[in-house]
Amino acid sequence: MTPIYQVDAFTDSAFSGNPAGVCLLEKSADADWMQNVAAEMNLSETAFLVRSSENEFHLRWFTPTVEVDLCGHATLASAHILYGAAVRGVVAEQPIRFTTRSGELSARREADSGITLNFPATAPVSTEPSKAFEDVFGRKPVWIGKTRFDLFAEFDSEETVREIDPNPAGVASLGARGVVVSARAKNGSEFDFVSRYFAPACGIPEDPVTGSAHCALAPYWAEKLGRSDLAGYQASRRGGIVRVNVFGDRVELVGHAVTVFSGTLHV
Repeated sequence: MTPIYQVDAFTDSAFSGNPAGVCLLEKSADADWMQNVAAEMNLSETAFLVRSSENEFHLRWFTPTVEVDLCGHATLASAHILYGAAVRGVVAEQPIRFTTRSGELSARREADSGITLNFPATAPVSTEPSKAFEDVFGRKPVWIGKTRFDLFAEFDSEETVREIDPNPAGVASLGARGVVVSARAKNGSEFDFVSRYFAPACGIPEDPVTGSAHCALAPYWAEKLGRSDLAGYQASRRGGIVRVNVFGDRVELVGHAVTVFSGTLHV
């Protein structure tokens, strides 16, 4: 029997942030089986972990429809479970290292029970705006670019980002994994920038809080605002907070997580 958990990530309160599945495997599993489990969980991502040594794990992520190359919130959820569920052999005082399709990632537990993830930066590169993009989002962006995974657009205000309501089929037709939209936070906010993330091509009409998107948001806003230590708010219905630090070609994502339930797979 295989233990499985549901964790709300990038939040300190249950029923907010981004829910992720975390499945602890004794050995590598068939990709079709993992895809079926992820579809059954029906969360934006489910993480599957196999231990390779003391504090090292092989990690894969699946949406309900596809395997993805990078996922922040399910990695945060995984570290939260590994540190908090007394998994045998995990040393709480040491970082956890993950081998993934995006290279080596790491997580460390902080004194306040938060977790810091170390991920590759995926800064967006400027590209030409398209009429198709403007038609889908109903607005003209201030700036548009591409990352390794996604389209990326800055809009004129936080209000614009919050009000955008694109058609999922239209977003999927743009040909990227997903679309990150962002704006500088309004004056007086505790945050530096706001964002939303749409990925219907991966079975996720709108993701509640997206760690991998912040690998692009962090270097973009760090350069624009002249600071490397920033706070972002993803303005989805559930909402979530991601604190970021930029170090050259790496980004630290800092957040909390809450276990919602645990169970056992019988298949």
